[in-house]
Amino acid sequence: MTTRLYEHEIFLEHNTPPGHPERADRLRSLAIALQHPNFDKLDRKPAPQANEDAVLLAHPEEHLRAVMRAIPEEDTIRQIEADTYVSPKSFQAALTGIGGALAAVDDVISGKFDNAFVASRPPGHHAERNKAMGFCLFNNAAIAARHAQQTYGVERVAIVDWDVHHGNGTQDIFWNDPSVLFASTHQMPLYPGTGARDETGTKNNIVNAPLSPDTGSEHFHEAFRSRVLPALENFRPDFIIISAGFDAHHRDPLAQINLVGNDFDWATGRVMEIAGKYANNRVVSLLEGGYDLEGLAESAGLHICRLMKG
Repeated sequence: MTTRLYEHEIFLEHNTPPGHPERADRLRSLAIALQHPNFDKLDRKPAPQANEDAVLLAHPEEHLRAVMRAIPEEDTIRQIEADTYVSPKSFQAALTGIGGALAAVDDVISGKFDNAFVASRPPGHHAERNKAMGFCLFNNAAIAARHAQQTYGVERVAIVDWDVHHGNGTQDIFWNDPSVLFASTHQMPLYPGTGARDETGTKNNIVNAPLSPDTGSEHFHEAFRSRVLPALENFRPDFIIISAGFDAHHRDPLAQINLVGNDFDWATGRVMEIAGKYANNRVVSLLEGGYDLEGLAESAGLHICRLMKG
């Protein structure tokens, strides 16, 4: 497999308050892990910055303008929602995260690479159609899915989200859209409070597999085997996007699911099997959560290794 990684220094300049879990050190820890010889063949490239119009693939203009208005001009950090903050470079960082996601879709659909991983922040999967929340300004996964559909005519996009927090934003955006499957494993109860099994969308294209607190690998594998993988098989996606959060790791401070790095390797492999079967191996993975630096570096490293090996 050939794998491209998108990264950029601008992601380090999206500032959050001291002690905030979503911080630049997350990407620094991953960068250190990627110095290992295992990643010598990884094609690494700076993410391009998307145009503002790219946001409109998944959000109305009023949301775009609201985020732009919230960005402070002076060197301060502004709270825009309960736990969501912006600083002077946050909008540029968010557009570059979107740019990386769009470029990853371009690379994979063109056949230049089998798959791609975008190491960006802020994350995206909590951003609803009209609302920034949960550390997220814009929904990168939703924008990437729409780009694949509108630019390349991809008919069926599956978004697999294994962040420990439910991707309420992605669910909100595709609630009525049978052309996109959203399948999620997540802890429940936990922020943001959505993601029950009976939340299926109006077209049965939403598949939630909630996990109880203090469960671990066995329950995660079972949820994947019984809920996520059958949904993918039934949907037969032409393209797969992974919302790759690594905060279900047992070290993570924001949740109580006890996964280990190898669980993310396993899940990546299962998704790649589906991609090989239906989607010509086309997978784009976007970094979401993961707030323990060691757990994130280990888990994301194993995930990227699996993308590279196939």
